[in-house]
Formats: sequence, structure tokens, C-alpha cells
Amino acid sequence: MIERKRSFPIGTSILSSLAILGLVLVVIRFINGLGAVSNLSDGRPWGFWISFDLYSGVALAAGGFTMAGAVYIFNLKKYHSVVRPAVLTAFLGYTLVILALLIDIGAPWYIWHPLIYRNIHSPLFEVALAVMTYHIVLALELSPAVFERLNWHVPLRAIRAIQIPLVIAGITISVGHQSSLGTMLLMATQALHPLWYTPILPILFLSSAVAVGPAVVILESTLSTKVFGNKLELNVLSGLGKAIPYILGVYLLLKLVDLIVRGNLGLIFSAYPQNLLWLGEIIIGVILPIILLSIPSVRQNRRGVFLGALLVVLGLMLNRFNVSMLALAIRPGYAYFPHWMEVAISAGLVAWALLVVWLAHRFLPITSDKEVTV
Repeated sequence: MIERKRSFPIGTSILSSLAILGLVLVVIRFINGLGAVSNLSDGRPWGFWISFDLYSGVALAAGGFTMAGAVYIFNLKKYHSVVRPAVLTAFLGYTLVILALLIDIGAPWYIWHPLIYRNIHSPLFEVALAVMTYHIVLALELSPAVFERLNWHVPLRAIRAIQIPLVIAGITISVGHQSSLGTMLLMATQALHPLWYTPILPILFLSSAVAVGPAVVILESTLSTKVFGNKLELNVLSGLGKAIPYILGVYLLLKLVDLIVRGNLGLIFSAYPQNLLWLGEIIIGVILPIILLSIPSVRQNRRGVFLGALLVVLGLMLNRFNVSMLALAIRPGYAYFPHWMEVAISAGLVAWALLVVWLAHRFLPITSDKEVTV
């Protein structure tokens, strides 16, 4: 059972300031062009926005399909209370992905072009179509919270009637484009370092996203307890933490076997400095969480399970930064370091999302652990 109390987050004014700053910088970007707010160039067309907002953002939104699948497909009802917060996080995560891409690419009035001028053989087309479609599915999955708040029983019954098909559609679409982001990097045959470049990149992307899904839910639930007083039962957090080492174990085995098969295992120790980045993501995001979350006493401690989940998230983000920026070769004669405005725009987008989360928790039944019958 969830205990709820009304509270105001302490950092609301800070978030509002970041959100306004980000909005001002976005206006500057569209008035003066990409070069006015970023250090991107012909030698480095991908930068901080792609690594943070797209590659990391999509993976961190995986809690939506993992939790929905666990509850509605595998009938793990004890996790029902975390489905709606996970779907909210996923919906906002994909909203930020879309906004960041529009800021990066520009010309947002052409957002409909991938649907009309499509190339069905392009991974970019699959990602664009999947992100748009999954965003709609997430909105529909989240809509019962709005309908319950407004007491709109007819649309609520309609959504309930198609809930299982929605969940199945969400899982199918999300699995497809989580792996497609890895497929896109298969085109970087010479640019991506051999420690990361592999034909099984799509599988690695999908398995790591599945692992980070429960970790994000643990972080979100723990922080929600601090800010909103929505105290989740420890056995729910512990159950999520228990599943993570198994998924990470599969992920680690895939990476090591792949390096052995390709004859690149020795690069772990010799390919300086890239090997430090590889070891960093594996130690921080895989080995340490496996050790911590395999210990029952750690999982039964809120701080312990929070630490393990935090390490998974940090390791996942480092991996996505590695494959999409740090381990990608840059054209000779060029250099890249993110402009402070690039970081500020992403921070502003995250601030807007957190403000929406605050409003949603205050005015919608996001943390309800019971389904409303109508």
C-alpha cells in the first residue's frame, strides 16, 4: 500500500529558472542558428544532445514497457503501483527526445516528413516512426489517470477495454526501436572503436535498456518518497533490485563473448585511453550493481537498493555517451567539447519534465495502487 501526503518539492524555483533559461536559449538557437548555441561542426555533427537526450533518454525511458509488461503480461500484480509512475516517466522521456531532436535538426514544421518521404530500409526511419507511435501509445496508457481525475467514465472504460493490446503494442514498438538505435551505429564501421563496434549492438542496446528499466523505477520511487511522501513498500523495490543482476549478467556475458569471438578481448587492457571508458561503464554500471544487488541485506535496505540502481543508470549513460560520442572518431582537423548552452538547453528540458512530474503527482492519481472500476 502507498502512503500519500501533499508536499512541495524544495527545488521548484531552481527548476523553473533552468526551464526558463533553456527556453530562452532554444529561441536563440532558432533565430541565430545551431552555431550560436553549440560547438557542433561538419567534423562532429553529433554531440551532447544526441548522446544525452536521444541515446540516454530513450534507454532511461525503458521502465515504461518493462513495468507494463511485468504487470499486464506476466501478471506480477505486486508491481502494479509503479506502472503509472513508470509510464509517466517514459512519456516525458520520449517527449524530451522529440523536442531535443527538433532543436538539434531544426525545421520542426517538417516533423511529419518521415511519414510521407520515408525510406523503409533506413534505421532512422524506423526510429522516427517508432518514437512517434510509442509516444502516442504512452499517452493512451497514461490517459486513465486524467480520466479518473475528471470522472470521465466512458473514455476510461474504452481505454480499459484495449489496455492489454496497448501494452503489447508498447512492448513491441519499444523493443524494436531500443535495438534500432544500436542498428544505426552499425553504419559507423570505421568510426566506432572496436571495443564497442559489433554486429550484436542492437541486442546489447536492448538488453541494457531492459536492465536499466527497473533501476529507473527504483530511483524514481525513492525520490518520490522524499519529495511527495509516496512511500512504496520495500518488498517492491527489493523485488525490482533482485531482477537486475540476472539481466546485467546476460548483458555482461554477451559483451565478453562478443569480444572473444571477434578477437578483441585484449583491447580491454591495451587500447588506451578508450579501454578506461569501457572499463568504467562495465565496473560502474554492471559489476558493482551485480555484486551489491545480489546481497539480500543490501536489497532490503532503501539506501542500498537506491545505490545499486543509481550505478546501473550511471553506467548505462556512460555506455551511451561512449558509443555515440566519446568512442566515435572525429574528422581530422576538428575538435569538439559541448558548449555550455548545449548542456543548459538539455538541463532546461529536464527541468520542464520534472515540473510536469511535480504537477502530475499533485493533481493526478499517479501513485494510486488500485485500478478504478467503472
